[in-house]
Amino acid sequence: MQTFRYEALDKGGAVASGTLAAPDRAAAMRQLEQQGVVAVLVEPVGVTGAGAAAAKAVGAAGAAAAGASRALEAIRGRSASRPVISRTEMANFVRELGTAIEAGLPLMQALKTVRRQAHGKALPVILDFVIERVEAGKPLHQAAKDYGPPFDDLVVGMFRAADASGRMHEVLNQLADLLDRAVELRREVVGATVYPIIVLTLLMASVIVLVTFVLPRLMEGALNRPGMVLPLPTRVLLGVADFFGNWWWAVIVGAVLSIVGFRSWIRRPANRMIVDTWLLKVPLLGTLLRDVAVARFTRTLGTLVSAGIPILSALRVVRDTLGNAALMSAIDQVQDRVTTGASLADPLERSGFFPPLLVQIVAIGERSGRLESMLMHAAGAFDRQVNSSLKVFTKALPPVLLCIMAVVAGFVLAGILLPLLQAQSLAGG
Repeated sequence: MQTFRYEALDKGGAVASGTLAAPDRAAAMRQLEQQGVVAVLVEPVGVTGAGAAAAKAVGAAGAAAAGASRALEAIRGRSASRPVISRTEMANFVRELGTAIEAGLPLMQALKTVRRQAHGKALPVILDFVIERVEAGKPLHQAAKDYGPPFDDLVVGMFRAADASGRMHEVLNQLADLLDRAVELRREVVGATVYPIIVLTLLMASVIVLVTFVLPRLMEGALNRPGMVLPLPTRVLLGVADFFGNWWWAVIVGAVLSIVGFRSWIRRPANRMIVDTWLLKVPLLGTLLRDVAVARFTRTLGTLVSAGIPILSALRVVRDTLGNAALMSAIDQVQDRVTTGASLADPLERSGFFPPLLVQIVAIGERSGRLESMLMHAAGAFDRQVNSSLKVFTKALPPVLLCIMAVVAGFVLAGILLPLLQAQSLAGG
């Protein structure tokens, strides 16, 4: 028999530690599982009886193999980044894992079952890494955190809740629903912006062709007429055409440098705060961004709280899912106020970014002790608000683009027709 030292989480999330005797590490983990706790660390501390020498040999071989594995992993890490999967693939993986656990399979067997059914190149590599770490005694959330992307703070936090709550399949199914909704929302936003982007691209291409190629040829005869004074729109267009014709390479270089410089500039937290705050104030777009963030905040927070994660830990996870520095800063202030004993609703209202309906729902949920259920009910209402904001955005954007196109086309048309009419007048006179 071998003695193992363990650290585990009970159903309440408290840490328990101690020692137990078992033939091997797998048997020790089964004993802990039968006791209703989740093993965080299981390692041998001593061997009794005739198996001491064999255990030392096995331990030495395991250490050597682990060292070789770490060395190989370091080499791989230097040569290439680890593969990642899309949000949709992550949602499918989490749902399959939750279904396998709900069917009664232990975590390790469920992971191996999902691994056998995995397709593609990235997911099998990710699952091999996770299975190796879990077999080594690490909990699922720590294995996911060790791997890194695509396991973000939301997924790792939900895995931690699944490990600690004793309701792993329920939490995993909630996480899968959350990821599916995030994917659906992203598709809706992308679908709403495809048409405006196509229209703007065609507009820019048309103006460039007209100004660069068509206008100079039309103006060749007009420029040679005596007494001909070109109108202001024509002079502007010809100047633009001449600039692009002579300095097109500088325009390309300047555009590339501007993009690189902007990306470097926006990486600074203060600059990102300026841009994100401005985006929230843009008509239509700011409303859409705020509604999307509020819906994501409500559903994610409700899911985390219902999974048993403390409110402060849940706020830290939710903060990193908002995608807007101004809203993330508001959540930081909410955390600070909640830490000092304030209610959640009061700092949400003071931030000014969250709608009164959400503040009222949170206040009622805190007073009634049903915060998670109130948040989940409110999430559906805010999802419908996002759909409404998307419809307004997609309905209002085409007329705005048409107005811009009309102004640009009118300016170009004036630059072309005015000198032709003036030349005809001079010829007639």
